[in-house]
Order: sequence, then structure tokens, then C-alpha cells
Amino acid sequence: MLDLGWSEMLVIGVVALIVVGPKDLPVLFRNVGRFMGKARGMAREFSRAMNDAADESGVRDVAKTFKSATNPVSSAMDGVKDAARSMSSLDPDKPAKKKEPLSAEREAAKRKIEASSARSAAERKKREADEAMRKADELEAASRGDAAAPAAAEAAPKAEPKTAPKKDET
Repeated sequence: MLDLGWSEMLVIGVVALIVVGPKDLPVLFRNVGRFMGKARGMAREFSRAMNDAADESGVRDVAKTFKSATNPVSSAMDGVKDAARSMSSLDPDKPAKKKEPLSAEREAAKRKIEASSARSAAERKKREADEAMRKADELEAASRGDAAAPAAAEAAPKAEPKTAPKKDET
């Protein structure tokens, strides 16, 4: 709008004080404020009318097309998103497909895979817990000043997690 700094505003205020006088200065500021409010309202109304006219004539669609043409990465990503949305089963426009029940053979294989995954996860967690316990013991020994304990812990063989022998179920 107007590029007035504090020094220019101070000069304008001093001149207004001298010209108008201290008695009528609040009335002047009130009238200037009303005028500025009316001017802003008229500018807002004009801008709204121009936007409505642009919407009716389709200028906004043309501007959107130009914007997408100047940013090819964005338009490519929009194409990818649209393709993913069309292939997704979570698309709200398409009804969700009903799952058919698995055959007995596939159900058994599914349970076997789930059991195997659960067992390997439990073994991994146990191994991580053992490693954390060993590290905690080493840090405790080091904090007590026990110099022989870390060396003994390193010399001791690391315990491998014992796993149940896997049965060959084919």
C-alpha cells in the first residue's frame, strides 16, 4: 500500500498537529479512519466482483492449466496419485470387494506362517534382551571400577539363543 516509515509518519503527525491544532486532531483522525475503512471495503468489494467474473468466464481454469504446465513435477505427481487412487481398493467411489474364505489348505499355510513369524519375533526379542542385559552388566561393572569384569565378560562365550528344532511340514 503506502510505504511510510516511522520518520515519515512522525513528520506527518507534527504537521497535522500544527495545521489542524490539538483540539480538532482526534476528529481528523476519526474521519481519516472512516475514510480508510470505506476505501478498504470498496477495494474488497471490487476484488470479490472481479473474482466472481473470472470464475464465470473460466479464467481460473486457464490459470490452473498454465500453473500445472509450468510445474511438470507437480502435474506428474498428480497423475501418479490419480492412478494410485483409481487402483486402490479404498477408493470411496468403488464398493469394497468382499474377501472370499480361504481353502483349508491355504488357511493351514497361513496359520503356519503366522506361527513361524511369531516364533522368530520372540527369538529376536529374547536375543536383543540378552544383549541389552550383557551391556548393562558391563556398564555396571565399569561404573563400579571393576576392571576385571569387562574382560571376563568378553572372554565368556556368548550364549546363542536356543531354538526348537524346526519340523519339516511340507
